[in-house]
Amino acid sequence: MHIPSLKEVVSAEEWALRCDLAACYRLVAAYGWSDLVFTHISAKLPDSVTGGEHHFLINPYGLMFDEITASSLVKVDMACNKLHDTPFPVNPAGFVIHSAVHEARPEAQCVLHTHTRAGVAVSAQKHGILPISQQSTFVLASLAYHAYEGVAFRPDEKPRLQADLGKANYLVLRNHGLLTVGRSIADAFLSMYTFENTCRIQIDALAGGG
Repeated sequence: MHIPSLKEVVSAEEWALRCDLAACYRLVAAYGWSDLVFTHISAKLPDSVTGGEHHFLINPYGLMFDEITASSLVKVDMACNKLHDTPFPVNPAGFVIHSAVHEARPEAQCVLHTHTRAGVAVSAQKHGILPISQQSTFVLASLAYHAYEGVAFRPDEKPRLQADLGKANYLVLRNHGLLTVGRSIADAFLSMYTFENTCRIQIDALAGGG
């Protein structure tokens, strides 16, 4: 599918953010953290671009993470209105989760959500993240949990998700996956790298016994 370039259409600031977010999608795919088309990463546009309105970029629903480009990312407002011409829809569950976080945490530029095998496995364990590795200490310093309520299609889940997240930067979505919040795209990615490794180490340690 040919996707026209938005480089000459959007501001230089928005284009740079689009490039960084598209690169983050490619990195998540390269690290094996993607789940076909079913997870999402969003980036809030700065007030200098939006005039103070709350707009963010999110993946076009239907594209694999390694297919996402700067121009294919979808710009939406807090009512899920698409703000430019695009043939792509937005994942409704992705919008509910990401709009909830961006609304509650205006300082957060990026929200990254995964469904990795290790992340979902730990999210299903009674005690969640255990203090058994150096990596876990970073996570435990800013960790929250949100109970599973089914696929996040319902806007009425947003207040509960926001209350559970609070000021934490790491969120375990019970029986679902992991979420990180960052002041930049790089920050959210690095946090997810630590979060994912924490979960992998925990699964391996528990499997090893002793």
